Amino acid sequence: MADTRRNPTDTSGTLDEALERIHLAGPERDGWLSNHAPMAIEALVRHGHARLAHRWLDTYRPKLEDMPGSIAPVTALNWQEALGDISRVADWTAFFERETADRPWRTVLAEWWPRLLPGIAAGATHGVIRAGHAVRTLLEGEETAPRVRELAHALGYWAARHQPLPALERLTPAPDAAAALDRVPLIADQDGGIRSRFEQLTRLTGFPDWPGRDPAGPEAARAAIEELVRAATHRYATHGHAAPIMLVHAATAPNAVLRTLPALPGALWTPSLHAAWAASAAVTSAYGPREAPPVTEHLTTTQAAQAAQVAQVAQHPQEVFQRAAAHGDDHTIKFTDTALDVGDAAALVAAGRAIELNTPAW
Repeated sequence: MADTRRNPTDTSGTLDEALERIHLAGPERDGWLSNHAPMAIEALVRHGHARLAHRWLDTYRPKLEDMPGSIAPVTALNWQEALGDISRVADWTAFFERETADRPWRTVLAEWWPRLLPGIAAGATHGVIRAGHAVRTLLEGEETAPRVRELAHALGYWAARHQPLPALERLTPAPDAAAALDRVPLIADQDGGIRSRFEQLTRLTGFPDWPGRDPAGPEAARAAIEELVRAATHRYATHGHAAPIMLVHAATAPNAVLRTLPALPGALWTPSLHAAWAASAAVTSAYGPREAPPVTEHLTTTQAAQAAQVAQVAQHPQEVFQRAAAHGDDHTIKFTDTALDVGDAAALVAAGRAIELNTPAW
C-alpha cells in the first residue's frame, strides 16, 4: 500500500492536546453511538491538518458525554465477569490505564489482543478501530502519556463492549477477497441497528471460506489482510450507497487490524486475519445492497464530474484527503484515511464516493 502520510510524529503536540480533551469524555453518546473524536483527530493530524484539529473537536465535543462512574475495579482475577459489560467501561479504562502505566504498552497489547479479538464486533467494530489508530500513533511517533492513555481507553472500550460474532460454517472457498465479499449472504431484514442485524447472522448458513487454508506464516497473513482492506475499500464505490456510514467499517475495521500487526507477535497474525475477515463479512452482510448499479447511476451530472476529477488527481492523494477534511464528517475522514493507505486510483474514487454520500459536518 502507498505511504502518503505527512508529519506522522506531530511535533506541534496538537494530537496530545486534543487527546487530553477527548479523555474527559466517555467512549459513547446517545445510548450506543461511538465517540469518533480520537480516530478522526488522529487521521487529521497525521495527514497534515493539525491546524483543523481543535476546530473540529470544538464542533464535535458538545455531542459527547462524560465518562460513566466506576462500579468496581476490574482486576487480573475478575476481568472475565466484566467482559462485555458496558456499565463497567470506566472500570475497564482505569484497569488498562494501570496496566499501561506499570508495563510496556506492547506487552499489555500482546496479552490482551487474543482475549479481545473474538469480540471484534464490539461497538460496531469501533473498539478495534480506535485501538488501531492508537497503535499507529505509538508506532510512528513519540510514546507520550496521552497516546499511551488513548490505547488504554481504546482497549477499555473494546473490553466493555466485547461482542463475539456467531460461529458460522465455511462455505465454498472464494478465489480472492473481492470475490469473497461479493459472495457474502445478506441478512433477511436490513432494518434496525447493528446489534439486531448482527443477531440475524445466526440464521445464515455461513460465510465464504476465505482465504481458505491458513496462510504460510505471518507475512502471508499480513498480505491477506491487506488484500481484504483493498477489496473492501474498492467495493465501497459501488456498494456504499446502501449504508454510506456503516459500510465504511467493512474496510476500516480490517485496516485497524492491519495497522496493529507490527506491534504484535507473529503468532497472532493469522488469528487476526480470521477476525478481520469475520468483521468485514459481518458488516457486509448486515448492510450490503441487494444490487450494485454502476456508480454513475447514483450521481448527478455535477457529482459524476467530481468523481471523474477525483480519478484524474489520483496521483495526488492528499488532495482527496483535503476534500475529506473540508467535508468534516468523522466516518468520511476515517474512510479516506484508509483509502490513502490503499493508495491506488480505485481507492481514491471510493473516498470521493464517501465524500459525496455522507452529510458534511459543517
